[in-house]
Amino acid sequence: MAGNLFSNYYELVAVLLFGIGFTTLFLDKNLVKKIIGVNIADTGIFLFLAAKGYVQNRAPPIIVDGIQDAAAYINPIPTTLILTGIVISVSVTAFSLALILRLYKRYNTLELDLILKLISREEQEEQEGLGRE
Repeated sequence: MAGNLFSNYYELVAVLLFGIGFTTLFLDKNLVKKIIGVNIADTGIFLFLAAKGYVQNRAPPIIVDGIQDAAAYINPIPTTLILTGIVISVSVTAFSLALILRLYKRYNTLELDLILKLISREEQEEQEGLGRE
């Protein structure tokens, strides 16, 4: 069994990265660390797709020397998915960090539990203010 683990070390590292990112996402209360956890998990997924998309002794899907047999080339779809995923991951990270920056400016903290308490306190004060009128 250990031989299979070490022969598939790309997949093993991908699963470890995903596990680290997923654990960070759910166990940490700091919003920036949660975003870092999502990015680590994304990296694990991208590595796993790249490892599964690679076939030994095959060329990139660029026709050279007139060889048009599809069996001579690597499937380009996993690579395309990885590149698309990276673009989406960067966009989501940028948007999330912008939202976190706004939350920090309003509540002066990055801790999710404290932000939720402050929001519920604001809602209670708003309800009490409406009740007085």
